[in-house]
Amino acid sequence: MITKNEFLALYQKYINGQCTPMEKELLDSYSDEMKLQGDDWTDDLVDEQDVRNRIWQKLNDSRKVVEITPRKKANYRWITAAAVLLIALFAGLFFIKGEKPKQQAVTGIAKNKQQQIVPGSNKAYLTLANGANIILDDAKNGEIAAKTGIKVSKTANGVLVYHFTKTRPEAVASAAPEFNTITTPRGGQYKVELVDGTKVWLNAASSLRFPQAFTGTDRQVELTGEAYFEVAKNKEKPFIVKANGTQVQVLGTHFNVNAYSDNNNITTTLLEGSVRMSNASSAVMLVPGQQGSAGENGAAIKVSKADTEENMAWINGFFVFHDESIVNVMKQVSRWYDVDIEYRDNVQQNEFGGTISRYKNINELLNNMQLTRTIHYKIEGRRVIIMK
Repeated sequence: MITKNEFLALYQKYINGQCTPMEKELLDSYSDEMKLQGDDWTDDLVDEQDVRNRIWQKLNDSRKVVEITPRKKANYRWITAAAVLLIALFAGLFFIKGEKPKQQAVTGIAKNKQQQIVPGSNKAYLTLANGANIILDDAKNGEIAAKTGIKVSKTANGVLVYHFTKTRPEAVASAAPEFNTITTPRGGQYKVELVDGTKVWLNAASSLRFPQAFTGTDRQVELTGEAYFEVAKNKEKPFIVKANGTQVQVLGTHFNVNAYSDNNNITTTLLEGSVRMSNASSAVMLVPGQQGSAGENGAAIKVSKADTEENMAWINGFFVFHDESIVNVMKQVSRWYDVDIEYRDNVQQNEFGGTISRYKNINELLNNMQLTRTIHYKIEGRRVIIMK
């Protein structure tokens, strides 16, 4: 059996079209372990066989099940199930921390089939300096806009690319910069390659304002929401990301910035190189594997070890939660599936963890959470109601 890290490495090769037939066979036979955490399983109403039966039925409904093998270890139940690998599809089982499973029957699976809410996809719109809007998911591949010395095109795999033309005049470097903005709606994501070669992935409900050409002594962009940056190296022109009063400055590196307005903090997670993160009251240097968090109230930036698996999961097409409150879980669900969330009863303190593909139907994600018997849900139009 291959390990989780080996699986992720092979999975990346698979989506890049680099897997050998033998490696594909390994992926098809991969068995992952997920955990369901709660109190001791000594309650007569919630016995081991009941748990096994529920999980077997759920997995059998959605994928081929090869084996389920629960075994005891402290207060954990470990459940092993074979996963069928599809392109960009991989589901895990959620667990909930610190609460005993509820006794009521699970009814949401049967009741919530009336509404099919699909996951997000590549969609965004581009606002040019002259105010014109271009809906990128509707735009044809090829050149979509041009200015003197600059051409904007959309590639076949849905990437917006800015580049200088071969006949770039010197006037481009001396002219006042013209700013464009790319915006993703809820339920959208997009990748853009800036004129300097920097690559930016925008998560749902985000926007990036940037000049068509970097003509000054630095390369400044403005972000709302969340984006992952792979900055082209240029020692002469530092790259600066501004977000809600916080500034991240680099020369060339890979990092993620989460600056959603409904979060308490603005966070920068560094994967490669080094960055300088600053606000009105402090400045810190981050090294790979660290995360800087800045409160919107201007408090000093805090540096901590980053949970890179969880923070970077969206880039790899997953939701990954490690003891995350249901409120934070559903914020991500709301943005990606373009739904509103309503809470009933006292469920907002529940904590969940697990891994599931972002490309699953929303019902599958919610059903996995519901298997804990600590919540159930219903869907009314584009509203998801979370209840005990």
